[in-house]
Amino acid sequence: MAKQPISPVTDPLQFRAIGLVRGIYRSDGPDSFTTGVIHTADNTQLEAVLLGRVIHLVRRHVDLDQPHLWVCYPRNRDKDQDKLHLQVMGLWEPSLLDRTDAPPQAPQPSEDPQDSQNIEPSDGYFSVRGELMFTDPEARQLVVRIRQQPRGNTTSQRGRNFKLTLHGAVPRRALRHFLNLDLKRHGQSLHVERYDVIQFVRRGRFDREQGGRGRVLHGRRPVGRPLGSGDSAGPGRPRQGVLKRFNFET
Repeated sequence: MAKQPISPVTDPLQFRAIGLVRGIYRSDGPDSFTTGVIHTADNTQLEAVLLGRVIHLVRRHVDLDQPHLWVCYPRNRDKDQDKLHLQVMGLWEPSLLDRTDAPPQAPQPSEDPQDSQNIEPSDGYFSVRGELMFTDPEARQLVVRIRQQPRGNTTSQRGRNFKLTLHGAVPRRALRHFLNLDLKRHGQSLHVERYDVIQFVRRGRFDREQGGRGRVLHGRRPVGRPLGSGDSAGPGRPRQGVLKRFNFET
């Protein structure tokens, strides 16, 4: 299977929010290396923070004077819902993946058989999967809620939720449904290019399942779970309800 910076979905109701941004990372200064800005080719400056072991990789093996394809979790600032804040969890560098001193890579999971369209991940592509909480088709705005995976993969704690403000026309009858969205970054905002309405979301607890395995570099070895730990959005499945896929026209 071809290497991919974002692993395929392993569960039809898997939450996630992840994407790719190519640019040059500049830290805020020598005393704050983990926070900075990604300068993109379209002259956008995106606030960013480095997570986990990617910090070691960037410090020791990455030429920060050159642009790179960063694997990021998108967030919105509380005071500015239309401004992106990126949590950098990995770096897509096939040349580093192919290094002889890199450990063996685990195989990626198979594609979701219900996912009929495969999109080649590229700069500016984001994948968001979650519950539609708000939509205004006329204003072309929507809000999707994503459930994070509990820290440390423990089942004793519930994952936290966060919301993303997106741009695009999704009909109101899709409210309270689980959506799979393919997005494209334009400046500081994410715009819907394609979406699937998967299933109505029933209120109640969600079962927690282990996410898929990926190949993004997170530190000096490929990431075991493409959505990482802690600040990632993990999979979940409602206890009740039959999986259905709807075709809602815009």
